[in-house]
Amino acid sequence: MAAPTSELQAQKHSGKGEGETVGIALLGFGTVGAEVFRLLGENADAFAHRIGGPAEIRGIAIQNKNKLRPGVPQELLTDDAKALVARDDIDLVVEVIGGIDFPRELVLAALNSGKSVVTANKALVAAHADELAEAADRAGVDLYFEAAVAAAIPVVGMLRRSLAGDQVERISGIVNGTTNFILDAMESTGASYDEALAEATRLGYAEADPTADVEGHDAASKAAIMASLGFHTRVKFEDVHCEGITKVTAADIAAANDAGFSIKLLAICERLQREDGSEAVNARVHPTLVPKEHPLASVSESYNAIFVEAEAAGSLMFYGNGAGGNPTASAVLGDVVGAARNIVHGGRAPGENTYANLPIADFGEVETRYHIDMEVQDRTGVLAAISTAFANNGVSLRTVRQEDGEDTARLIVVTHAAKEATLDKIVADLSELDEVKAVHSVIRLGS
Repeated sequence: MAAPTSELQAQKHSGKGEGETVGIALLGFGTVGAEVFRLLGENADAFAHRIGGPAEIRGIAIQNKNKLRPGVPQELLTDDAKALVARDDIDLVVEVIGGIDFPRELVLAALNSGKSVVTANKALVAAHADELAEAADRAGVDLYFEAAVAAAIPVVGMLRRSLAGDQVERISGIVNGTTNFILDAMESTGASYDEALAEATRLGYAEADPTADVEGHDAASKAAIMASLGFHTRVKFEDVHCEGITKVTAADIAAANDAGFSIKLLAICERLQREDGSEAVNARVHPTLVPKEHPLASVSESYNAIFVEAEAAGSLMFYGNGAGGNPTASAVLGDVVGAARNIVHGGRAPGENTYANLPIADFGEVETRYHIDMEVQDRTGVLAAISTAFANNGVSLRTVRQEDGEDTARLIVVTHAAKEATLDKIVADLSELDEVKAVHSVIRLGS
């Protein structure tokens, strides 16, 4: 029978004692898990000094025990993850399986039995952070997930600790390397989306099924985590407005470049001031026009970058390799050191704090500028009709650019700030005009 919660908390807060060994269960042995195992073994002495005692992997949960894994003692391998998590000699569980349902079951079992957890699982954290945090609090143990957002870039620690004394106003960033590689390739080579995706797949940047990346789901999970931490408010995956890059064309990239912008898939989390003076939170993922002079515009290939704006600290940017076995393992091991130190010496790391409990703003409340690309009839009066459609919705035009064709013209307009709900109405009105043959794309402008 498990010890009562009060007993578990007392045990964890007092620590095992200097020099005691921390027993680790490693759940998953893919690219990240294998790197965690290798680095922890090769640098065992250094980790023991950082932790205050040895850290020993005492079991590795895998699917196929018969698969050859050179350098891994066979006795460490098990296909019974539940039994491994339940063992008395396990103090810390490291979850690098991926997915949601089965990892959730394992992580909850670990936390409920008084074991701290390190996970790299963004989908799990985005979907169930509240449940996991409550379980960790009840047992008085740690839940670490630095690797869930942008791998080795220290975003989670920055929001949890470094900016804990500040008020975060906005977080925006490139948090998916696959989509950034594709958009960067389209801009630098003139390739189509399909051509750039094929190259990303050939080089290993894109999965065989790239849906989670190119449709923005991966970035949306990370946006939910960043918004929850930054605004002390529970934001879940389903609260994040999500659009991917599959509709971005080479023509869109060229038009953006001509206007002095790069197109990036951004995760944007911001604190909104409503008309009544109250605050709300919005998180969204969509292709965004970023001015060439902005630091995010220069982020190339598969790199990630997060731009944070805080009341006292001002503007901060974090940049690096946001995916891959080594960077992700680095973040996991940083968490292992933190959790293991607490197991040895006692105490807990800062946990989830959703005291602000701000309402989640509907996407229609978000205000931004828009770049709208249309095919229109090439005749007198077209611009007046289009301007009227914008004016009737209370939106003014900042710039208008026309490119003449044979029978039609291409019209690109950039608006002043307007709300998303208004934009939907404008696009519907434009589509009904005889003068407009097609609205090819609507892309939002970043700051």
